[in-house]
Amino acid sequence: MALAAARARVLRTLSRPVPPGRVPVAARRCCSDAGDPVALPPGGYGVWQDRATRDPAGFWAEVARGALRWDSPFHTACQAGPAAAAVAARWFLGGRLNVSVNCLDRHVEKSPNRVALIWERDEPGTAVHVTYRELLDLTCRLANTLKKYGIQKGDKVAIYMSVSPLSVAAMLACARIGAVHTVVFAGFSAESLAGRIMDSGCKAVITYNQGVRGGRIIELKTTVDEALKSCPSIKHVFVAQRTDNKVRMGDRDIPLEEEMAKAASICTPESMDSEDVLFMLYTSGSTGKPKGIVHTHAGYLLYAAITHKYVFDYQQGDVFSCVADIGWITGHSYVVYGPLCNGATSVLFESTPVYPDPGRYWEMVQRLKINQFYGAPTAIRLLLNYGEEWVKKYDRSSLKTLGSVGEPINNEAWQWFYQVVGEGRCTLVDTWWQTETGGICIAPRPSEEKAEIVPAMAMRPFFGIVPVLMDENGKVIEGNDVSGALCIAQPWPGMARTIHGDHQRFVDAYFKAYPGYYFTGDGAYRTKKGYYQITGRMDDVINISGHRLGTAEIEDAMADHPEVPETAVIGYPHKIKGEGAFAFIVLKEQTTHTDRVKEELKTIVASKIAKYAVPDHILVVKRLPKTRSGKIMRRLLRKVVTEQSSNMGDVTTLDDPSVVKEILDAYQKYKEKNSS
Repeated sequence: MALAAARARVLRTLSRPVPPGRVPVAARRCCSDAGDPVALPPGGYGVWQDRATRDPAGFWAEVARGALRWDSPFHTACQAGPAAAAVAARWFLGGRLNVSVNCLDRHVEKSPNRVALIWERDEPGTAVHVTYRELLDLTCRLANTLKKYGIQKGDKVAIYMSVSPLSVAAMLACARIGAVHTVVFAGFSAESLAGRIMDSGCKAVITYNQGVRGGRIIELKTTVDEALKSCPSIKHVFVAQRTDNKVRMGDRDIPLEEEMAKAASICTPESMDSEDVLFMLYTSGSTGKPKGIVHTHAGYLLYAAITHKYVFDYQQGDVFSCVADIGWITGHSYVVYGPLCNGATSVLFESTPVYPDPGRYWEMVQRLKINQFYGAPTAIRLLLNYGEEWVKKYDRSSLKTLGSVGEPINNEAWQWFYQVVGEGRCTLVDTWWQTETGGICIAPRPSEEKAEIVPAMAMRPFFGIVPVLMDENGKVIEGNDVSGALCIAQPWPGMARTIHGDHQRFVDAYFKAYPGYYFTGDGAYRTKKGYYQITGRMDDVINISGHRLGTAEIEDAMADHPEVPETAVIGYPHKIKGEGAFAFIVLKEQTTHTDRVKEELKTIVASKIAKYAVPDHILVVKRLPKTRSGKIMRRLLRKVVTEQSSNMGDVTTLDDPSVVKEILDAYQKYKEKNSS
């Protein structure tokens, strides 16, 4: 009963006003405090875009002074990186601020009872509203609890939690005391969690006893316990209660709500340098090891806030809903930091689009009167299959803007989203960006008033983003109606600063291929009108349901099987997920139980990475197509699976070209067997 009372107190009854005169001094000091991002000037998009392109430092300096609360002013808006990596700049040098103050305190001073978060819990119809005052109280108590157990400025903290006000408060509490958070998606396996904790050197983990999603219980604490068997750096595990079920508690486990109920409700914020690290977020690359992308305080926060305001045309009083998980960059930028910096009401979606039925999103839109809805094409394609009746059953008249994120959206899904969900009256923004960019880089809005939107196309660069297309020789491709490697030509504040512990990998991954430019890893087509359409990844990274995953990661996991000496994984078009994983494996000669091996491989991938990474198809072949130097030619495997075998291209570099026919025959037999 005591625990339940503490939980209720922490989550629902934090309604005491901040006492007069007790707002911390650091929260009161500022150089400029306009509260909301500055308004577009006369002339709108074109004027700002032109200025941001010609004078990025001057443009962003003016925006930063108006949009953020500073403890100390910056003296240099932008300091360019080395010539080969000129886009890797540092921003707002000399400036000091606190992210949690920008997201909470300044709004509490003006509108303490404004709703900050609406927690759409997994249980249908049980939304919890949290005001800015309550969220500040929650954040300060959690921050003081972290400090009590030795977490200091610069320490790393892992957050392994389902979406909730407490998980948001955990992020903001770290920001308040200057700790660095690394949120790990609560669907990752113990091994994936352990790898991220070990690489980042975390001192503590914040988790729930269990998670709830789609009516199912997820054993979060059990996964943490398994992960920590190989993580000696962890001193404490803070365990919150999402369910009433008991879990094993060890010596380093701390009941979080009980401690928070005893903690002070005021926590003086650390004044952080603009370039101090705010968080690390791990993302897949073309190698097997995920990389910890590092984002800093001022530049990231500014870019997340400004893109949130202008891409979605967010107006004060709107209810903004991004249905992404906080374990991904979309959740960081457009569930937490961007909306809260703008004083918005942000919806936290804990459930799935089809629980308890395929009308879940739209019932939520009706009940919460949502104005902006931002989700993934994967979910839209899934819901499209259930028909229009689940949408039309609910009133969606509150919707003003729809958004698509995570992968390119196909035309059919775009039209359904626009015509059926949005009734042909809502702006639909197909947004392109990455973990590394911090926020949206290309989207149809903002734009000149009433400018056209082309279906299934990102279209226009955001303020200060200068896209260029490069050919295979590293030359800029001029003109329109052309395709090439998508790069960005000048710095912007939201850009990641490095890869944790491996800056050379950062330089090699993003700046080596095209010196002086940021290489996105994506290809793009520039239309006859000069708009940008993203054509997909150019490296060995696949995009499964909006989650980037290196094929090498899956291959490395499968390589642990003793009967599988060689594997090759490629992405292929998937009707619902956008892309799926297709694995080719070579078995040892004595292996006879191929079906058993396939099931074991799926289990290995699920336990080492996550369930979403499990290949949809596993095809046994005698050998893989390799060059004379031993490199696997994955493009040939991709041609086989996408049934473009009549156009294999140059195969003269293969060690033995006859391998192509072998694999084609094996694929045809596999396909016939599956279809029957």
